[in-house]
Amino acid sequence: MSYEQELALLRDTFQKSHVSLVCMSEADFYALRDVNPLKKATEEVADDSARKLYLQSLEPYTMYKQTDAYRCAWIYLLLSQTEEQEVLLMGPYLASQPTEEELLEMCEENGLFPQMQRTVREYYASLPILRDANLLFVMLETFCERMWNRPSFALVDVNREHHVPVSLLNAEPRTDSFDDHLANMKVLEKRYEFENEMIRAVSLGQIHKEKQFLPAFDAMQLESRSSSPLRSAKNYSIIMNTLLRKAAENGGVHPVYLDRISSDFARKIEEISLLSAFPTLMNEMFRAYCRLVRKHSIRRYSPAVQKAILLIDSDLSAPLTLSTLAAAQGLSEGYLATIFKRETEKTVSEYVREKRMKHAAHLLTTTKLQIQTVALHCGIMDVQYFSKLFKKHTGKTPKEYRETAE
Repeated sequence: MSYEQELALLRDTFQKSHVSLVCMSEADFYALRDVNPLKKATEEVADDSARKLYLQSLEPYTMYKQTDAYRCAWIYLLLSQTEEQEVLLMGPYLASQPTEEELLEMCEENGLFPQMQRTVREYYASLPILRDANLLFVMLETFCERMWNRPSFALVDVNREHHVPVSLLNAEPRTDSFDDHLANMKVLEKRYEFENEMIRAVSLGQIHKEKQFLPAFDAMQLESRSSSPLRSAKNYSIIMNTLLRKAAENGGVHPVYLDRISSDFARKIEEISLLSAFPTLMNEMFRAYCRLVRKHSIRRYSPAVQKAILLIDSDLSAPLTLSTLAAAQGLSEGYLATIFKRETEKTVSEYVREKRMKHAAHLLTTTKLQIQTVALHCGIMDVQYFSKLFKKHTGKTPKEYRETAE
């Protein structure tokens, strides 16, 4: 190959960016059944045919882009001037950070059980997020131009099953067409979904979701409402500081604790002079408000009750009985039951049931998960029993509650 050095540089750069880039024979590529690490967890229950990559003949001078059943993105193409036809395969990566609701729906579609949510979240948090304007795409496009010795080539979006002009970098200019208005609406909806999920995480003190939001902070493209990008970033950060402060207040934190930290962040926002510093600041704000909720919303409880509450909040699909919560701390059931009731004014079962019903209401209004799947995420195996509990708690069946919220 006359481009061995370029390929080696490309492979090393992708590796340092934590993106897999491998070469394989065309025969091995066609034999590929599943390249996603989640296969072992799903191979018994998922439809294998839905997980294949593109298996038709690959055309020369063509780059293929595809999103698989796990919503992971891939790029592949035929290398030229090789003794055997070889395929360059890049991925998996994410085009954007999936929301919690999107992950739940993906798990249901692929037969992943609710108990696997933590594994799934950790896997997706480990994937790189690459926008079309990412420098890696510039290098890949430049490599293809040199390898194929041509300034342009075809890009096939496999999921849409059509060719598009090559340019991973420059989108078509926006017009006043109806389709472009819809596209702009979708972008706004995704941003608001991201913000709402972050606000909810803060109100619950879910600092463990930091890994979920951090890549999105790095890749965030802020809407410009000022001639200065730095001013636009500051304005957005001020808005988020206000929203996260209100989220922490809803999470049970007294304003006396919120005022100082909110003022500190307002000062830091105005002092920043580099646009690149904002992702770090956004992550710092998220962590700080989560810590406030975790520290002050349950600080009136004893350590044993705090630990029980954290165990309950961390996984509502788990078997959250008095015996399991007591055993996790090496306490007697009678002791935990007594202090939990005294400090929270609820029994353990009442507290767990209330949390599960609130979580169910959230899932019913923010996802398209089947009702039996929602029940499983709430730790209830019997969907009829779940429906009965939900109606007792809200006055409506799960179906009625979802329809009313639409």
